[in-house]
Amino acid sequence: MLLSPFANRTKRLSLLSLAVMTMLSVGCSNNTQDTTAKKSEIVTKAPTNTAANKTPVAKESDASIVKALQANLKASGINETITSAVPTDMPGIYWVSAEGLPSFFTDTEGRHIIQGQIVQVGSGTPVDISAALLASGAKDKLAAVDKKDMIIYPAKGETKAVVYAFTDADCPYCHKLHEEIDQINASGIEVRYLAWPRSEPSIPKSEAIWCSKDRNTAMDKAMTGSDITAANCQSPVREQIELGMSLGVNGTPAIYTEDGRQIGGYLPPEQIAQAVGIS
Repeated sequence: MLLSPFANRTKRLSLLSLAVMTMLSVGCSNNTQDTTAKKSEIVTKAPTNTAANKTPVAKESDASIVKALQANLKASGINETITSAVPTDMPGIYWVSAEGLPSFFTDTEGRHIIQGQIVQVGSGTPVDISAALLASGAKDKLAAVDKKDMIIYPAKGETKAVVYAFTDADCPYCHKLHEEIDQINASGIEVRYLAWPRSEPSIPKSEAIWCSKDRNTAMDKAMTGSDITAANCQSPVREQIELGMSLGVNGTPAIYTEDGRQIGGYLPPEQIAQAVGIS
């Protein structure tokens, strides 16, 4: 019998004890794992090394690190597929990507799993290099999602920015964000919804929305608390749950910019506009 995405998530996260990404603002937490503790003062002050600074140069994966880590995990009874291990700006530390799991760090022997952030200091303002790596991976994964598999609310007038929002129709903060969708669109921001129901019982509602002939109307109704029904279809909901898991989503809404930065949980329209560079 296949495990549900949520059973798989619980199993994987408990085996590796991986802390998923901290929500940067308020939102509905997942029932599997609550949001993590607040960042330290140094980390909070450290800007990400992404759009505001520079995009990290793509580096090649080290096959020997992948092989070593895979072997060490297997020896500990953990069967996960490691897809890459690229060197970071911190000597001897590698950034690891794995199928269906949030990325993490490891050492040169693939013997240690390291969670959290790495902040580079000593050259002026502290820089959070881990956030840059997360953003780079998220950018590629989000760009690979076919537009037909998202529910899109286009900008009014000129499109000045695009945000992706993992959403759950049973989440009150998602309802609040959707109540303000017209204001967000009016500022020139296109909103691309991805499904991320936080529990197994919420999946049918998301699938009904995505299987509706008019998804936008179905989303509008669902976000007011209305029940949605639709004929079964081959929806992308479970794939998007897996996508969110791989990015470290642990609550909704989870808002990302086109360059892969997670800017929130729930944020008011003016803060979303500010985060994407619209004054």
